[in-house]
Amino acid sequence: MLLIGLTGSIATGKSHVAALFRAMGVPVFDADQAVHALFRPGGAAVAAVAAAFDGVQAADGSIDRAALGRAVFGDTTKLRRLEAIVHPPVRASERAFLEAAARLRFPVVVLDIPLLFETAGERRVDKVVAVGCSDALQEQRALRRPGMTPERLSRIRAQQVPTAVKRRRADLFIPSGFDRGAVQRRLVAFLDELALAKPLVWPHSYGNAARLSERT
Repeated sequence: MLLIGLTGSIATGKSHVAALFRAMGVPVFDADQAVHALFRPGGAAVAAVAAAFDGVQAADGSIDRAALGRAVFGDTTKLRRLEAIVHPPVRASERAFLEAAARLRFPVVVLDIPLLFETAGERRVDKVVAVGCSDALQEQRALRRPGMTPERLSRIRAQQVPTAVKRRRADLFIPSGFDRGAVQRRLVAFLDELALAKPLVWPHSYGNAARLSERT
């Protein structure tokens, strides 16, 4: 089973590409959705996060992600504390997803990981697809999001690997904001090419690669 890592900076069109993979029958693990599940009322990470950070638990018992973001943003120590709570259960969900996909004999799966390069996650995939767009389009899209400001966007960008670097390091770069049909055709061609590729990570190298990512 071949593992594809899908990544892209905030508001660059990664979610659209993930949806296209799904439409083509490729299973996609969404790391962000896994985090959302941990933060829901009764979620596995709620108690630990609420104990570690004051004022982040909402009235319904969930974790208020906006409040949590404010609590950790720009503070490396707090961010590392949060990652130590969240990363292990997310990685466990990812492994469960891969094991299920392997049992069903899917030839290719996608791991949708926004901070793939930032966490050395490329070590645990066979190929990387990066999505990007112009800075102007990214800013236009991002500023439509509730609570987003130019200052916050600037801080987020500063913590993410620049799109130009992602483009150089990826096996396939998808420019968004243009012809959506062209994007789909590029993905179809890419998947056709992968039919001849040999999986190298799953299952034997995945565990070691995941542990290396955790320490990065």
